[in-house]
Amino acid sequence: MRIDKYLNCVNITKRRAVAEDMCKNGVVSINGKTAKPSKNVQTGDIITIAYLQKSVKYEVLRIPDTKTISKTAQNEYVKEL
Repeated sequence: MRIDKYLNCVNITKRRAVAEDMCKNGVVSINGKTAKPSKNVQTGDIITIAYLQKSVKYEVLRIPDTKTISKTAQNEYVKEL
């Protein structure tokens, strides 16, 4: 699954366009490398998002099968480190 779709599916960003812009501006990285919006995410990858004040790291636990998941199921798919 593409990184921009994944961030939207697991409720890290509210819209896919926001996730796409974050990737294009170099805010999102996967395993220490800057990620383009089309970069595929795999189980076990570490996603880092560099916000203005801090950086947040997430570990990919599972890839969702559906387009969206509920916020209560978020910790089945991604874990904040």
